Amino acid sequence: MQIKSKLPSVGTTIFTTMSQLALEHKAINLGQGFPDFNPDPALIQAVHQAMLDGINQYPAMAGYPALRAAIADKTQRRYGRLYDIDSEITVTSGATEALMASFQAFVHPGDEVIVIEPFYDLYIPAIQLAGGIPVAVPMTAPDAAVPYYRVDWDRVEKAISSKTRMLVINFPHNPTCTILRPQDLDALEQIVDRHPLMILSDEVYEHLTFDQKEHLSLASRPKLAERAIIVSSFGKTFHATGWKVGYCCAPAYLSTEIRKVHQYTVFTVPSPLQAGLASYMQDPVTWESLPAFYQEKRDYLHQGLQQTRFKPMPSEGTFFLLASYENISDLPELDFAKHLNQAYGVGAIPVSAFYLNPNSEQANHRLLRFCFAKQPSTLDQAIERLQKV
Repeated sequence: MQIKSKLPSVGTTIFTTMSQLALEHKAINLGQGFPDFNPDPALIQAVHQAMLDGINQYPAMAGYPALRAAIADKTQRRYGRLYDIDSEITVTSGATEALMASFQAFVHPGDEVIVIEPFYDLYIPAIQLAGGIPVAVPMTAPDAAVPYYRVDWDRVEKAISSKTRMLVINFPHNPTCTILRPQDLDALEQIVDRHPLMILSDEVYEHLTFDQKEHLSLASRPKLAERAIIVSSFGKTFHATGWKVGYCCAPAYLSTEIRKVHQYTVFTVPSPLQAGLASYMQDPVTWESLPAFYQEKRDYLHQGLQQTRFKPMPSEGTFFLLASYENISDLPELDFAKHLNQAYGVGAIPVSAFYLNPNSEQANHRLLRFCFAKQPSTLDQAIERLQKV
């Protein structure tokens, strides 16, 4: 029987490919974005206690009420906006499901969706599954004057057409490690003033910003919040990526449509995980301490890479940093990443993999993405191997 694929251009993701290479070559995997350490024992105990307390059956479709209340409290505390726990907060099966449900709820066949390039690899196939047409707008790459990626909002606005349904943004940004500035939110406000589109804001690294810089959520601007679906992740926040618990906050008129998809996709999310997270989050220190925790790891890897021929770039957020290999090789990013894995035993992700056309000159800036959400011993071994490159 012949099958017509809905995603004919989708193959194995770069993360799976590079992780498999790391296994084959016994490499230290600084590619895929997950910690190699456990969540806080207090969080594990809170989930265990929830199981013992009998919280093991279906919770409410929109999420365990105490967890939605904790999300509302945290969001108001940080960004000044109070979302209604009954109609504006939905707990999802990871940020992945929140994103997928949002695309399915709002993108119709033929709709255009603007994505900022480079972008997280889920966006394009999710848009295509909904029948949408992705429109990529590249960020301005780092140069001698400005050593980080940034968005050209005039270029974004020029990409908007009568068919544009949605703009997707992701800050703190994966893979470029850039954060939003007040002028970025100003530009977004001007865009929503002039165009009837919604914004899907992927903020999964909201608690991982460094050097005393705060994440500027779209929730902090009322004009943007009224048009925005804001997505976050407990997996990224609390070192529990395998639990796959996330959420989205959006005005009721948007949340209603997202929940229609959510209820027929997963219906709900494991109840003891939700209850444990709700209990754990009662102490704000659980998320307020994260910037310092991860900044120490960022600085450790950054300093280690300075002892190599790689050139580490500033990382303002996420648990990644980029490093240039321009002084080492002229190979395209994918080829060099494979070479690094096979010859030196260190796994990293080519930034070109986050572009629509990864083989283009525009996508290849001789940059690799390294994950520093690792134990010091893991980073030490990686740095030792990279010193030999």
